[in-house]
Amino acid sequence: MSKKLLFGTCLLLLASCSVGPDYRRPDFYSDARLQKSLNLKPGADKVSLYWYRDFNDPVLNSLIDDGLRQSTDVKIAIEKMRQARQNLRINSVKYLPTVDASGSYYYLKDSRAYTGEPLSTDYFQLGLDAAWEIDIWGGGRRLTEQSKALFAATSANLQNVQLALTAEIASTYVQLRQAQEQLHNARRNEALQSSLYDLVKRKYEAGLTDDISYNQASYLLSSTRETIPQLEASVNTLQNSLATLTSKLPGEINGRLAAGETNLVRQPLRYDTSRLYQLPVGVIRNRPDIRALEYQLMAQNAAVGQAIAELFPNVSLSAFWGYQSKNMSSLIGGGSNTYNYSPAVKLPIFHWGALVNNVELQKSLTRENALQYKQGILNAASEIKNAADNVEKEYRRNRETEKSLASQQEVADLTNAKYQNGLVDFSEVLTAQQNLLNAQNNRIESNADIYNYIISFYKAVGGGYDISSIPDTRKAGRGAAGALCKG
Repeated sequence: MSKKLLFGTCLLLLASCSVGPDYRRPDFYSDARLQKSLNLKPGADKVSLYWYRDFNDPVLNSLIDDGLRQSTDVKIAIEKMRQARQNLRINSVKYLPTVDASGSYYYLKDSRAYTGEPLSTDYFQLGLDAAWEIDIWGGGRRLTEQSKALFAATSANLQNVQLALTAEIASTYVQLRQAQEQLHNARRNEALQSSLYDLVKRKYEAGLTDDISYNQASYLLSSTRETIPQLEASVNTLQNSLATLTSKLPGEINGRLAAGETNLVRQPLRYDTSRLYQLPVGVIRNRPDIRALEYQLMAQNAAVGQAIAELFPNVSLSAFWGYQSKNMSSLIGGGSNTYNYSPAVKLPIFHWGALVNNVELQKSLTRENALQYKQGILNAASEIKNAADNVEKEYRRNRETEKSLASQQEVADLTNAKYQNGLVDFSEVLTAQQNLLNAQNNRIESNADIYNYIISFYKAVGGGYDISSIPDTRKAGRGAAGALCKG
């Protein structure tokens, strides 16, 4: 009895250890280096998940809400997360004992030539089969660890899809409002230039101006009119893009997207640029895509332990308890009960180097994943830095476009007045009108670029998604052995 107890104790002690390396986060770029590189202010609050509401546009808010609820990309990411959760639940019990109920009937009629008599045999069996492959070296626990990390990766990927969708809807919406405002200005200029053309035409017919002025007026009006179909096509394309992003058919949301009295790109967003640097130090590592890369690294690190565990002996137990009888009527009861158990050990000896090479393969894959994680951090830091710089520089440009537009509007008004009084040639009117249209478009473009750069900034810093919203893997893999290692 003491020997059995000692044997069982040894098995429990062995089953409590796991071969292979425990996960430790790679020491790529300390928080201090990242903080200095991005000029981050310490003690900053986390980014709001609803950053786009600062744009104060109810239509945009409703489009993003619809997209997050109805987008097929989001729903696909949710299904992948559900699949990973079920896979975790499967793998977390793969190395636990299993019990199956079984029943069988066997009939044999012997050959007369063999026995000399026409003998037959009936055989009935009913019972429970149990099997357990003991996870001595921790291969099963590493599998559970890997499945937990992969589940967390799909959760982070879902957040990344939601973030990308939010930014895409916001950016496309700004582009739509930009195209609509440019179309509005083109039509307004068309009306003004049409009146100007009529004036030049009357002067030309009265012999008060020459062919050059008349043709210049015609050219100015035609060049403005030719931009209108292009802008109309752009508006239609962007409306259809927003419909697709919100899982609607083309035309279904055009009513909501129609140009109204207000348009967010008519004025630049009033934004405190100091917020560009008031970010938590861990903003990069907390980005959904960077967290997904780290979870992939954690999963691959666990795969190394699984490969190493295959190099060691495998111990398994199997057992049966039930009833056996030649007669159905006496199957249960009497002396028909039976049981057996069978421990087994399997020691890998010669596999042509496959097991050792698999360990090296998994280690190489782990190093590759670590480099991808490092590259992800580099890319994220570059994106944040570029986005912050672009926002600040675009505000500087925007102030100049405002001055330029005001000046050019005054020039155009004075030139028109002088022409009507016969003080200047029409060529000056033509130049002034073309410059005015360019100044108007530059102003609208700069206003829209401010919004787009701010959208890029919030996408670069993770859009407010953080690790606290990742589902608890302990609930996802209820009953699982082991825990997700964290560095």
